[in-house]
Amino acid sequence: MRIGFVVNAVATETPQYTTTRLALAATRRGHDAWLMGVDDFSHRLDGSVAAHARIAKGYKHEDLAGYLESVQTDEPDEPICVDDLDVLVMRNDPADDAVERPWAVTSGILFGQLSVSRGTLVVNDPNSLANAVNKTYFQHFPEAVRPRTLISREPAEIAEFIDAMGGQAVLKPLQGSGGSGVFFVSSDESPNLNQMIEAVGRDGYVVAQEALADADDGDVRLFVMNGEPLEVGGHHAAFRRVNSTGDKRSNMRVGGEAKPVKVTDAMLEVADAVRPKLIADGMFLVGLDIVGDKLMEVNVFSPGGLGSCGSLYNVDFADAVVDALEHKVELRRHDGNTLPNARLATL
Repeated sequence: MRIGFVVNAVATETPQYTTTRLALAATRRGHDAWLMGVDDFSHRLDGSVAAHARIAKGYKHEDLAGYLESVQTDEPDEPICVDDLDVLVMRNDPADDAVERPWAVTSGILFGQLSVSRGTLVVNDPNSLANAVNKTYFQHFPEAVRPRTLISREPAEIAEFIDAMGGQAVLKPLQGSGGSGVFFVSSDESPNLNQMIEAVGRDGYVVAQEALADADDGDVRLFVMNGEPLEVGGHHAAFRRVNSTGDKRSNMRVGGEAKPVKVTDAMLEVADAVRPKLIADGMFLVGLDIVGDKLMEVNVFSPGGLGSCGSLYNVDFADAVVDALEHKVELRRHDGNTLPNARLATL
């Protein structure tokens, strides 16, 4: 199998990233695994999609750090035809490019769409990813599993919403990830509310969300693959994220720590509620962030933490993901491109 992984930039990848784990798992199974950044693509005169990509050659692949070092430094970029890949895995995070490289925010999606038109299987489906660039995508999931939410740029309207929530709410930008620009509002911070709203709204719309009591215990990242909670050897690919610094944001980028978690019926019910849309949208691998019985985020671009799950339960979840990709490629060989990309993405 020839597989490509799209990242923001190959040079900035790190060994612990989920993408590195997936690429190494594929390589160990004898597949050609290429890494390429969103600025490495080209659309040729003949209509084909190409990329300057990197691959580890002649390497024993003993560990993540050595593998990534080989990819980043030992081998030069090679021009490849993306049309010849069996599958292209979209793993770039548009939010990481929003400030320094705004032109790159949609570049991966656009070249992913072109690749689909040329017959390459692309996961997650790039047409649906185009609708998920900001948090309005979240509002299309069932209301029963979503916290009460307001999206607005009007300070008075936001203040009124917070008052209706009992003076407690979460404010965050419509675009972004990793806990950046997130404020927790309580009665103690009410004198600074206008400044908070102004800070979040400086770059666009403000998402105001009810604060959930269960959030004090952190949130749970649950991986969903093909619409089903990812499970290997009786263990779910899930962990609880807790920030011991006192910062209520539990994202790993702002100090959150991964702890083992028992996936409850309430969490599985949340996953069950969002399954139809994930399948319809061709979302192969996503991360659900759950607090209690509510869904806080749906991470469809580059959900991280698969390595944390593996370490907590001594299970190789990356291998299971590669298994699923192999299955899709085999189905594509049999179906002769008759299945739409979004449908095959979750089979």
